[in-house]
Amino acid sequence: MQPFTARVIEIIRGIPEGYVMTYGQIAANAGSPRGARQVVRILHSLTAKHDLPWHRVVNAKGEIAIQEGESKYMQKHYLANEGVEFGLNDVIDLEVYRYNP
Repeated sequence: MQPFTARVIEIIRGIPEGYVMTYGQIAANAGSPRGARQVVRILHSLTAKHDLPWHRVVNAKGEIAIQEGESKYMQKHYLANEGVEFGLNDVIDLEVYRYNP
């Protein structure tokens, strides 16, 4: 496993219930400020293998990045069950819910 991938997995595992991090924030904390797309690929390919809390990762606007469908519904449901509130247009207030390790 590449060092960046291992750092991304560690960061995602460390996001506590009721909080979110953005793809870019995770990339920057893992040492690659322009690596948000790599974080997306890592989540897509390794979530099941490493049991990652994928639902705690959102885009830079505080939105669920998944297109409409069951996965988007699941992510919103999981976050709401952890106490994350959604505002207008289903946007999460990152000033309140962003985790800063």
